[in-house]
Amino acid sequence: MLDFNHRLSFSEVIMKRIDLALDAENKLKPKRNYLGASRLGASCDRALQYEYSNTPKDSGRDFLGTTLRNFDAGHVFEELMVRWLKMAGFELLTHNSDGDQFGFETLNGKIQGHIDGVIVNAPSQFDFSFPMLWECKSKANKVWRQIKNQGVEIVDPVYAAQMPLYQAYLEPQFPGISSNPALFTAINKETAEIHFELVAFNGALAQQRSDRGVRIIEACEAGELQPRMTKTDTHYECRICPWQDRCWERVPR
Repeated sequence: MLDFNHRLSFSEVIMKRIDLALDAENKLKPKRNYLGASRLGASCDRALQYEYSNTPKDSGRDFLGTTLRNFDAGHVFEELMVRWLKMAGFELLTHNSDGDQFGFETLNGKIQGHIDGVIVNAPSQFDFSFPMLWECKSKANKVWRQIKNQGVEIVDPVYAAQMPLYQAYLEPQFPGISSNPALFTAINKETAEIHFELVAFNGALAQQRSDRGVRIIEACEAGELQPRMTKTDTHYECRICPWQDRCWERVPR
């Protein structure tokens, strides 16, 4: 039975105020004027076009407070992991002399990427070669265990695609980074367990995703709408897409 007389609890009132503040902060952030390299492994070309062109999301499809809180929590986990690695004897660079994240841009800045860090030294017992790309993600227990058991390349192809792109484009800044495997780190948000794995550079995938980014930018500038990932709106990723209604309104089924 629906409770039409539900009143927010003391806890819910505070949480709502926090979520409203996070939403207001998020709305003040400048819109990207580029396509993020971290997104080039996503499934749908049309969704990437909408991202690049800052197409307004469908009504009610903006980030919820829960999502924004998760984003903030992810940054905290990453900062902790940087601290823990340094304490364990790893020399890790995360920002340049200007205080900015290391990154790259191509196609006159229309495609950009920013990395979590570069490992330039580590305890000798690991026999690593440097420099090494370092990427970190915090995950819920279920996904974390899938990554631990199957590897990030199988469980999270979007994230797996961005690492070789970073390695390829950061080669001029960090010579040799594409010759060495990346160190991927996943933190379990619920247990604080940590999973590490080495991910070999995949040059073919880097080229494929780079070409895809160029193709999408060129299509946007030519006013050509890229195809949907499916011909129906029942696919899971279509159902959760923030442009689902707009996507199906603009082009006949």
